[in-house]
Amino acid sequence: MAQTTPNHTQTVSGWAAHDTSGKITPFTFKRRENGVNDVTFKILYCGICHTDLHYAKNEWGITNYPVVPGHEMIGVITKVGSAVKGFKEGDRVGVGCLAATCLDCEHCNDDQENYCEKLQFSYNGVFWDGSITYGGYSSMMVADYRYVVHIPENLPMDAAAPLLCAGITVFSPLKDHDLVSSPGKKIGVVGLGGLGHIAVKFGKAFGHHVTVISTSPSKEAEAKQRLGADDFILSTNQQHLQSARRSLDFVLDTVSAEHSLLPLLELLKVNGTLFIVGAPDKPLQLPAFPLIFGKRSVKGGIIGGIKETQEMLDVCGKHNITCDIELITPDRINEAMERLAKNDVRYRFVIDIAGSSNN
Repeated sequence: MAQTTPNHTQTVSGWAAHDTSGKITPFTFKRRENGVNDVTFKILYCGICHTDLHYAKNEWGITNYPVVPGHEMIGVITKVGSAVKGFKEGDRVGVGCLAATCLDCEHCNDDQENYCEKLQFSYNGVFWDGSITYGGYSSMMVADYRYVVHIPENLPMDAAAPLLCAGITVFSPLKDHDLVSSPGKKIGVVGLGGLGHIAVKFGKAFGHHVTVISTSPSKEAEAKQRLGADDFILSTNQQHLQSARRSLDFVLDTVSAEHSLLPLLELLKVNGTLFIVGAPDKPLQLPAFPLIFGKRSVKGGIIGGIKETQEMLDVCGKHNITCDIELITPDRINEAMERLAKNDVRYRFVIDIAGSSNN
């Protein structure tokens, strides 16, 4: 059922999945009027995240149909509420995963809204007015300004869109471990997809020695020649793994498929950290011996707060970092979803919302 909240009077064209087939079709729905704390913006581009695929097919069992995916949206403000601070009409802005939080817990007060227990996502969430949130596969968005970020003027908006999820997801762990402003470390990136390729770009921009770890031999040329990685470890090659034992300060694991943590932990130096941002649908085994014999840590995290997301975008503006994308029109969303399921993309699909005929 479409939203029926009284102040949801703005008719919006978009694209939605209606059942577990995951097929995305044109969908007309309602958004709320622009409130005092809201900004309204025309969506120009929206990235396709693997999470969108999970929700479209209800693979996590929590989808509320119809679902309008998309949490990597960028556009231009057309309306600003009377209490909004820091934004004006015409600004280039973006909205990522966050639509609402409690605004008053220890995490919200510490600029870590992404860990608020009342966090609601920008689609398939429940907004403060009780309505189900609809995402960026649509022509326009109304968002509370406290969850909106500025897009640097020098970044192309299409290639910047995935930074709102993929970018902040890998930036936050790097900042958390003082790897943004302190160069000279040896870091590993597991997986060379939408998240991994941005992590490599960040690692090199921040002055680190970057090693890509992958199960695919074909990724070596991509890692070194296309992205500038320093080394490559084929994780199915025992000789590679053995020669790299205890060589890395930090390993960022972006893989969302089931895999073993043991060889990754053995790559870490004493006191090294394995940080998990991929989300396999089955539990990962955590062996004790490489932890206790190497004083190693295993952590995890999701995205980042709004302040940190803005910092990430500003850093990307400074270093001219964007995602490598394949731009598609909305009529190719289902084709893109099928290819994404097969990891057939280098490295992120972005929908040209403004270029569609449905707006």
